Amino acid sequence: MDKFRGSWTPFGWVEKYNYAFSGPFHKGEVALTFDDGPDLTFTPAILDKLKKHGVKATFFLLGSNIEKYPDLVKRMAMEGHLIGNHTYSHPKLTEVSDEVYHQEIERTDALIQSLVGYKPRFFRPTYGAINENQVKWATDQGMMVIQWSIDTLDWKGLSVEKIAQTVESGALPGSIVLQHNADGVPLEGSVGALDQFIPSLQKKGVRFVTLSEMFGLSAGK
Repeated sequence: MDKFRGSWTPFGWVEKYNYAFSGPFHKGEVALTFDDGPDLTFTPAILDKLKKHGVKATFFLLGSNIEKYPDLVKRMAMEGHLIGNHTYSHPKLTEVSDEVYHQEIERTDALIQSLVGYKPRFFRPTYGAINENQVKWATDQGMMVIQWSIDTLDWKGLSVEKIAQTVESGALPGSIVLQHNADGVPLEGSVGALDQFIPSLQKKGVRFVTLSEMFGLSAGK
């Protein structure tokens, strides 16, 4: 598990379970990840930008939004993006029962499988909040729990320039970037920033990859 070691605590969990904050440090790869989608406004715009730049990303989806916009999930898969699980209803997992935790993941797994043909291996806990027993259960189910090493804070409605600067200044080999696509959140800056930091980092030799590519693991568990 050394090559999966995250960039910050808890190291014990990273050693014991399938749990990571960043990818391998010996390759010039960065993974873009988008939480909370799909939605009708920002998801299509993000997909258009990624297609323009020839970049594949990972989308951590909510089951409740998958039910609303299944065609966008199919588009993600058709365009080569990786689909991950982000629970069904976005609860704070450290405040729910084991039964609810399992249901949140399994319900979303089933929805994703029905649309793209696999139960996702990669799972991101909402708010990044998860306890050790929950990480252990996910590992036992063949999942990998993914946090992040660069938080764009795009949900605050930050500018294109601020978000691009955050990504460009923080990007290191193995970085996992957190962005969002969601209804009711001012994410125009996040979408626009893709046109700035993607070509800028590509010129420096960065390869943008999905989490499946970064960790050398299959999309499904």
